Amino acid sequence: MGNSTSLFWERYHKAPIVGIIRGQSLETVLKIAQAYAEAEFTTLEITMNTPGAASIISRLRIEFPSLNIGAGTVCSLSDLREAIDARAQFIVTPIISETVIEHAVDENIPIFPGAFSPTEIYKAWTLGASAVKLFPATQMGVQFIKDVLGPLDQVKLLPTGGVSKDNIKSFFEAGAYGVGMGSSLIDKKLVSDGDFESLKKHFVGIKSEIEGFIKV
Repeated sequence: MGNSTSLFWERYHKAPIVGIIRGQSLETVLKIAQAYAEAEFTTLEITMNTPGAASIISRLRIEFPSLNIGAGTVCSLSDLREAIDARAQFIVTPIISETVIEHAVDENIPIFPGAFSPTEIYKAWTLGASAVKLFPATQMGVQFIKDVLGPLDQVKLLPTGGVSKDNIKSFFEAGAYGVGMGSSLIDKKLVSDGDFESLKKHFVGIKSEIEGFIKV
């Protein structure tokens, strides 16, 4: 895998946000990743339903060795194998697939399966999830995280879907282990305008909201 699991977590804790890129070209992704790294973010997910996702992941692993580069929207063993062959350092799924989770665990690759209910969350965790992606997070709200972590305090939750600069801090205050962010982080207008300097500033602004929750 190139980078050890321990190194993955060391990087992740410096900025516990998973940036999600979907449907962008390789050229654009490389520019986003450059701004991302310069803003001292560390963990970037390329969804497998992005055209050429495996090639993009492979290229990012070469061009940005300081970043954690993972594969998202992994729903099948074929998706997982393609991601592993591309040297993805972590796996994210929108669903619970026992087979995918078990194979990722066997490969010693961090996996964040998607779950919605307490039962799904606990099932994903007991199957060996490194953290559980709570999706879609804003449908349940911050109080739901607090309520779930009452009895399931050992579970690491990664709320995804609707997390923004305005509410990101509240998720961490509720006990989230991190968050996943798509368009609210990878601003579509700034990307389409090619304004990657402003995108970098946007990243820095979001990161500043959670400074007190970053482990150095």
